[in-house]
Formats: sequence, structure tokens, C-alpha cells
Amino acid sequence: MIQIGIDTGGTFTDIIYTADDTWGVYKTLSTPSDPSRAILSALKQLALQNPLQIVHGSTVATNALLESTGSKTALITNSGFEDSIEIGRQNRRHLYDLTYKKTPCLVPENARFGIPGRIDSNGNILEPFDTEKLASIITDIRQSGVESVAVCFLFSFANPIHEKQAGEMLESLSIPVSLSHEILSEFREFERTSTTVINAYVAPVMQSYISRLKDHLGADDGISIKQSNGGCITAETAMQEPVRTILSGPAGGVVGAHAIGRAAGYSRLITFDMGGTSTDVSLVDGGPTLSLQSTIAGHPVKLPMIDIHTVGAGGGSLAWVDSGGALKVGPQSAGADPGPICYGSGTGITVTDANLYLGRLLPGRFLGGAMHLQPERLDIFFQPFSQKLGLAPRELAQGIIDIADTAMEKAIRVISVERGYDPADFTLFSFGGAGGMHAVFLARLLGIPRVLVPRDPGILSATGMLLADSIKDYSRTIMREETGAPSATLEPYFKDLEDHARRDFAAESIQPGQITFERLLDMRYKGQSYELLVPFGNEYIESFHALHEKTYGYSTAGAAVEIVNTRLRARAVPEKPALRKIQSGSAAPPDAAHSGLQDVYFEGSLHSTRVANRDLLLCGNKIQGPAIITEYSSTIVIPPFASGTVDEFGNIIISIHS
Repeated sequence: MIQIGIDTGGTFTDIIYTADDTWGVYKTLSTPSDPSRAILSALKQLALQNPLQIVHGSTVATNALLESTGSKTALITNSGFEDSIEIGRQNRRHLYDLTYKKTPCLVPENARFGIPGRIDSNGNILEPFDTEKLASIITDIRQSGVESVAVCFLFSFANPIHEKQAGEMLESLSIPVSLSHEILSEFREFERTSTTVINAYVAPVMQSYISRLKDHLGADDGISIKQSNGGCITAETAMQEPVRTILSGPAGGVVGAHAIGRAAGYSRLITFDMGGTSTDVSLVDGGPTLSLQSTIAGHPVKLPMIDIHTVGAGGGSLAWVDSGGALKVGPQSAGADPGPICYGSGTGITVTDANLYLGRLLPGRFLGGAMHLQPERLDIFFQPFSQKLGLAPRELAQGIIDIADTAMEKAIRVISVERGYDPADFTLFSFGGAGGMHAVFLARLLGIPRVLVPRDPGILSATGMLLADSIKDYSRTIMREETGAPSATLEPYFKDLEDHARRDFAAESIQPGQITFERLLDMRYKGQSYELLVPFGNEYIESFHALHEKTYGYSTAGAAVEIVNTRLRARAVPEKPALRKIQSGSAAPPDAAHSGLQDVYFEGSLHSTRVANRDLLLCGNKIQGPAIITEYSSTIVIPPFASGTVDEFGNIIISIHS
């Protein structure tokens, strides 16, 4: 069995594969119009013969939501609540924007249907479900060309009987049907409806995509999909619940960083993933940080996700001048097509072009020499652009880098400083194809003492696919006040969730002995509107007070505390490849690892910079900056104010000296 991790990005599709302790990596340009084309072409090129076990981080659901290219979706809810999905919350993200407009609803008004039938907050039936009305609605849906249906009734989390009845009747349409109690069994009907509608909106697209992949794989090949929570689910589950894959690719990077960082002895990380289109950052404090509610393209998604903050700054981000004459970078990107100028077709200056202009990229060593960059194309674009701003071309290139670094610095501050963490207490874990050229400069800006760059950083998200567990998250709203009662009173709620998890894992041929459970609670002070996620244990109330103090700067001991939701994280650990170790050497790198000198522009002047081949470095080798380290998937820049050491796993640990 060959294990394969695949991550589809905006510019490149990354593949890592392993069998019998041998590893291989492969990068190819993505095919945004149909991501499966790049994957299938790469697998054909690699010609791997054994049965394949693929773990895939997919952007299909994400892109369908971001680009509004999902399916025509209908919503069925209680009579009188048809427009709740459009009304939403009163929050305005841009208070002073006089031209602000709400994100258009995914379900148009003529596709929202109300049905008589009510259940109260305790699960009691107040009004019977009107099956005749639903039969009439089904006729309308069949005639309207709707491709997917979302069903969300009030208090279905307390009693889902009406949703189940609706689901059984809707089966006659032979289209995907998403029931809210199966997607999100929690209160807050707007967020639950939004999450369910998103699932329905992207389901046909995801089903078509995964089916295409499976049709071209062998009968003995398997495929699973990365979830936003860091775990994996079967392809069949992903087709039914694609909303769980919205942040699939970036989650793989955080999982991979956590596993590699922990093995190297670093448990507190700020992950920095700079790709071709965007940069993703996340904070790992002993483990990935989870968020229970995110907003994607203006639509709330209330599911556990790894907390990842994204900014539109990547290698392909375009430089431009605003109406006031100021230089800007991103969020627009050259993407894979036409790509940066140096790729051969682009005409807009990108961050990658700026790095090449400053000498920080080597044209003949991009992707191990498989893709030759074209520096000769740069001057005809840099000269007029720099004249427009009254700068020298190198000053323009440095300005582009500085602006991109500032945007990424701000993103890291959002997930660290603004949440009460000091970046100086963490290690910056850098990956992504472009991360190694910017990480050390960012670390100095933020006061972070060291940077860890793993082997094959340009495909770390794909590596994270192979290092992931199978994880399923369950929740149930119970809404009860706690007065210090023994924790045993919560046991029945958790037992129900655990039984559900065992049934789901059994359907995937996973035995009970392979499953571990993590119990969690959503807690708040009585009267508050939002909850904190607290690990369940004998002193969970004390833990809540302490977490509230850490998060908000105060706590109120003795105040009434509510448990809103019980949560369960069920985990099964599959067989994973072991992290590779490298041969040991002395402090001085082997002569064979040195491959010449390069003039590189650092902080206003040119520096003669040593170039090294990372594949030939040994454990214990030290590299004094300035240096450029090349490898297949990335380029690492060590400025004059830093130095690096190679550890036993081949990671480069870069220390900041000033």
C-alpha cells in the first residue's frame, strides 16, 4: 500500500507519497477549473503501481462558496421563519462603510419554503408536521430545477422527528438532502441554518468532484478527505457533509506542523503557511487551537475548525498603486494562470517576481530545476512601474516584500498578541512554497526568537494529510445551570454521543478499541451570549473560571454558570509513516552541499551570499547568514542577522541574532 497526501492550492497541487520507508514528492501547477485534472495527471506521471491510500485536502467546497458557484439550493423550514436565513444577525462587520451590503443569501426567496409543524425547546410536539404541505413543496422543487435541499426546523436538536419525516419524503427527489440535526445538533437557528444551507449548496459539487476522482482510481485504491477540524473522514462522508471540509487544506498544514514540531521538541508554535495565493497562520499551544464558529465568504459556519487566519498575501500577490499613489500588494493574485512574470506568461509584478529581482530565488533551481524561472522578463515591467513611483527598481522590489511582510505580521498578531499570547514564547513554524523567503524577517519584526523550517516545506500541508487522525466531532445542546453538582450528572449526555461515535466508526470498520474520546463543554456565565470551550473533568467549573480570566481578563467566582452544549471529539489513530531522520555530520556542512555564491539584496545593499543544497546537509550542520538554501519545494533565505542548525529530522532551526 502506497500512502499519498495531496493538497490542492491556488497555484500548485502538492503530492507526497511513501511506501516501505521510501518517500517521494511532486508539485504541479493547479488546474482551477477542475482540480481533479492536476491530481489525475500527476498520479499518471508518477505511475505508482501498488494500491493507493490517498488522503486529500480539497478546496472544492471552499471555492464553490467563495466564487458563488455552488448548486441551486432550496430551504425548508417552519412557517414564518423562511426569511431568517436572509435576516441573519444585526452585526455589521464594517461599521463606517456607507456602501456596505450584506452578503447575498445562498437561497433565493422563491426557493425558501415554510411548513406548519412546531416543536418546543424541550422537544415536545406543539403542532403536527404537515405532510400534505411538504408533498406540494416537493412538486414545486421538482419543477424548479433545484439541485439540493436544506432542511432546518426550530428545536430539531431537541427532537428531530419532523426533520426525519421531511428527509424520508424528500428522498423521492433523488438529490442531496441536508438535515440540520445531522449537520449541527445545536441551538441558534440562524447559525444552524446557515451551516446546513452551506452543506447543501456545495454537496452536488463535492459529490461530482469526488466521484470523478474515484472513477479514475483503481478498485483497490482508497481515498479519504481532510476535515477543517484536523481529522480525516471517508470520501462517502465528505460527499454527504462537505461543509466539514471548508478549510481542508490549511488544516493539513497545522496538523503536520504540530506533529513535526512536537517530534523536534517544540510544542508552542505559530504556524506560517505562505503559498502562491494567500498566507494562513495559526497558533499551536500544545495542540491546534479550535474555533467553534467561523465566517467563510460572509456566511457563518458553526462547526469545530482549526483556528486559522488568512490574508491575501502570497507569492502570486500582485503589486499595484492605489488612487492616492501608494504602493499596495494583494489581495489580488496572479494564481497559476497566468502566474508571476517570471513564470513566462504573467504581466503583473508579484511577490515572487520581487524575490527573484532581489536575488533571493535561483532561476535554475525552482522546483529542483523542473521549472526554470525567467528573470530576463522582469526589467521591462519593473522599470516603468518603479519610475511611476519615483523609486529605483530594487527599492520597488524591497517595498513589495516589506508590504507583504507587514500584512503577514498583522495576521500573526491577530492570532497571538490580540488573544493574550506573547509571540516571543513561540517558535515560528514556516512552510508553504514561499514561506522560507519571508519567515526570518517576520520573526524579527515580531520578536520571535527562532524559526523552524521542516523538510519539504512547500508540501507540508500534503504531509499533514498523512499524519492526521480520523476525527469526528459531536455535540448536543443541553442548556442547564451548574451549581457545583457532581460531574457524574453529565455522564448520560456524553454516553449518548459516544454511542453515536462508535456506530459511525463501526460503519468504517474501525473497532471500539481503536477509538479514544475527548469530552468538552461549551460554558458561559448566565446571561452571556457566547461560550468558552472547556475540557470536561472533575473541576470543570473551576476550569471555566480560569479560562474566562485568561480570555477576558476577569472571572466571577460564585456567579451562576451555564453548560450550553456537551461536545465529544472521537479519534481513531490510523497507521502513519514514521518521520524520517537524516545522517549526522559535523558543524561544518559538507563541501558538496555548497553550490556557489549569489549576490542578494538585503536591507539596502548587496551581499555575497552562499548557496547550499538542502538535500546534502547533515544533522548538526550550522549555516551562518547570509545564506540561501535550495530544495525541490521551496527556497529558504537566512539573512545576515540569523544562523541555522540542522536537527536529526532534517529541520532547519534558524536563530535570530538581532
